[in-house]
Amino acid sequence: MEHDVVVGPVDLAARVDDALAVQALAFGLSEDEIAIRRHIVLRHLLYPGACALGATTPEGRLVGFVYGMPNDRTHWWSTVVEPYLRSRGADDWLDDSFVITELHVHPAYQGRGIGRTLITTITDGAPQPRSILSAIDVESPARGLYRVLGYEDLARHVLFPSAPKPYAVMGAPLPLRRS
Repeated sequence: MEHDVVVGPVDLAARVDDALAVQALAFGLSEDEIAIRRHIVLRHLLYPGACALGATTPEGRLVGFVYGMPNDRTHWWSTVVEPYLRSRGADDWLDDSFVITELHVHPAYQGRGIGRTLITTITDGAPQPRSILSAIDVESPARGLYRVLGYEDLARHVLFPSAPKPYAVMGAPLPLRRS
């Protein structure tokens, strides 16, 4: 990881606009999408067990973040992915799992190990025995990282309402692989 970037706990509610600025660059979000996601992030942070980490420069600039929480089958994300997982005999992954809700690194800081440090650090603190996440269903550096860490595809071609591209749901036993 870049030696001048520090990963640690972050008050994501207080820095939600900084985080969404990173996500907008990393993910290509419009102003309308940012406004919608702002409310979603702030709501998620109120869930029991939700936690967040940030990657900051010495000047305090947020260049990456991750947040997640214990999965709950009643949460919107779970209700969308559950039929896809069930059709593959994998819906038990929705129980006793820590879900990585968002993980983004500013494009200028990608490829430096920041994403790896964010995801391994947050899952190291999770009491659940496994982790799940969703990622756009294309071969990408993010999907490659998740595979190296031990995540495997549980379902592919998952369609979220209003999302233009299909997603893959991935799961891994915890702790994540380090090699």
